[in-house]
Amino acid sequence: MAGEEQHDGKGAGLDKELLREVRRLQIRTDRLVTDLVSGGYSSVFRGAGIEFDEVREWTEGDDFRSVDWNVTARQGRPFIKKFVEERELTLLVLLDRSRSMRFGSRPDGRSLARIAAEFVATIGVSATRSGDKLGFLSFGSARQELYLPPKKGRSQLMRLLRECLCEPARELSPEEEDAALQRALAYAGRVQRKRAIVFVVSDFLLSLPRRELALLSKRHDLTLVSCSDPRLREIPAGGLLRVIDLESGQERLVDTRSAKLRQRYAEQARERSEQLAATARRAGAGLLALSTERPVGGDILGFFRRREMRGRHR
Repeated sequence: MAGEEQHDGKGAGLDKELLREVRRLQIRTDRLVTDLVSGGYSSVFRGAGIEFDEVREWTEGDDFRSVDWNVTARQGRPFIKKFVEERELTLLVLLDRSRSMRFGSRPDGRSLARIAAEFVATIGVSATRSGDKLGFLSFGSARQELYLPPKKGRSQLMRLLRECLCEPARELSPEEEDAALQRALAYAGRVQRKRAIVFVVSDFLLSLPRRELALLSKRHDLTLVSCSDPRLREIPAGGLLRVIDLESGQERLVDTRSAKLRQRYAEQARERSEQLAATARRAGAGLLALSTERPVGGDILGFFRRREMRGRHR
């Protein structure tokens, strides 16, 4: 994967409309970001930046839960692991840029990609205001090769938002897309050595690489951010409907008057949702569900509050 953007020769710098859209996105998320930061954004992730420092001999008053049993066995006397907490956090966003993320059934055209961008903007602006590092990795298109190492500052944020909103340079084949998440997770695990807060933003319609998710969650604070739309959960009865598989490009006609078809479709959607929740639990990852039918802000604030409450009761 490369760390530099590949331009297509259609002009230098940011497209004016794209720049305006980035600014509009920032404005729309500004109030929510204020709520997140004032509500203790950093406190929600307290402990996420804890790193191993050293092993030292146990002294009276130390917590026995910190005992390093391997070193203790070798030395014949108790030793404990010492950890330090980084003052600044590191956030890494993995964003799905595959064709299925363009789907949206709302009259206003709000797509999965759009709510994903709103989420990334909110998290990104919050991190920037708090002085935290922000990194980015996309997958599911040729821009999968774009990796932005974590950095601080507004310029990093602006570039990240631009990547969220611009069109992919090249689409991948269905086979390539199916393996894209697995490759992205493995790559993130290789390049992000220090503990970080990792968000994987996707519709999760393709294969779930359980092994890679578990490995990434073991080292990092991992949250799966699922993007959905009402029509991905159920189809209304309305006669013949032409549908397009956004991953393969194939078209077919379905008769939505069939109650059996609608029931099977809804059951498959529930199974996907349950499978994703089970995968997140097994991997030790958090799960945040976004939908085109709801404001992203409410879902984010609710997720943060639930997480903070769990932390208080540990």
